[in-house]
Amino acid sequence: MNTPQEPIGSGYSRASTTVDIIKGVNLVGKVAIVTGGYSGLGLETARTLASAGARVIVPARNVERARKAINDVGGGMEVQPMDLTNPDSIDNFARDFVETGLPLHLLINNAGIMALPELTRDTQGNELQFSTNHLGHFRLTLRLWPALKRAGGARVVSVSSAGHRFSPVVFDDINFVHRDYDAFKAYGQSKTANILFAVGLDWRGKDYDIRAFALHPGGIAGTNLGTHVGVEMLKKTGFIDANGRPVVDLARDLKSISQGAATHVWCAVSPQLKGQGGVFCADADITSVLPDSDSPNLATEDRTNRGTGVQAYAIDPNAADKLWRKSEELTGVSIPC
Repeated sequence: MNTPQEPIGSGYSRASTTVDIIKGVNLVGKVAIVTGGYSGLGLETARTLASAGARVIVPARNVERARKAINDVGGGMEVQPMDLTNPDSIDNFARDFVETGLPLHLLINNAGIMALPELTRDTQGNELQFSTNHLGHFRLTLRLWPALKRAGGARVVSVSSAGHRFSPVVFDDINFVHRDYDAFKAYGQSKTANILFAVGLDWRGKDYDIRAFALHPGGIAGTNLGTHVGVEMLKKTGFIDANGRPVVDLARDLKSISQGAATHVWCAVSPQLKGQGGVFCADADITSVLPDSDSPNLATEDRTNRGTGVQAYAIDPNAADKLWRKSEELTGVSIPC
């Protein structure tokens, strides 16, 4: 049976931090990979897993920059080269890891880009947000499949967003060939894909005890994700104050980095999720399904006491299966026999 998409009463809240989640958790002997694990939410997640004893590997396009960032927070993590927009780079990273014979207990697909102002494509012609946020992680996860199976109990965590409400996956024109490009619709489509990927992956992996989750971390201004949004938009929407400092306002779902990464860590390690999967989470709990509504407008939306649930189209198993087949077509990669 599928895990119900409804809260379980975890006991945590929007205010919970990574310190709260990791308390009492022993990850000695566990191996984790965290994409984007050298900045923002990814760095906090990687650091937290390492603090509990996990061996944490951070793939990065800029290895020296990543190593410096990790050393600045105390080290304890490994950096290896990988570019999520380059299929050969992903394949080389995954092959090298699989050939070590190590199990992979935790794969945190955290890296992402947001709201590119102009239509940009990867070398295969795919819109870059969809390529980076979804297709790169799809390829990486499937290439790491033998190591996930070896773990005898693995979790794959896909970092999505409440921004999935900006758009479903538009299967007829994923790459904006026949429709006008919209930065936030492209972002929303990629975030919906992250959730559908968790649904599809969990269905295919649960017989091997590979379970998958997707999550919304909250609104966090102190990361690199909002680079293309612009300072004025961040001020207008209240993510940063007049002096450019990140705002923490839990009533508006605006969090600190430690609060934002709490749901990453909860999905990765919480015993409350044993035997469950394929669900969307926020505030360190499974969320409810949102009622149908029009797509939000980032510039005008009132975030006060906003629900952080999931749109029904993002957990639809038929859409998840359709995305899986489309992703296999676009990447040429499938689960190894």
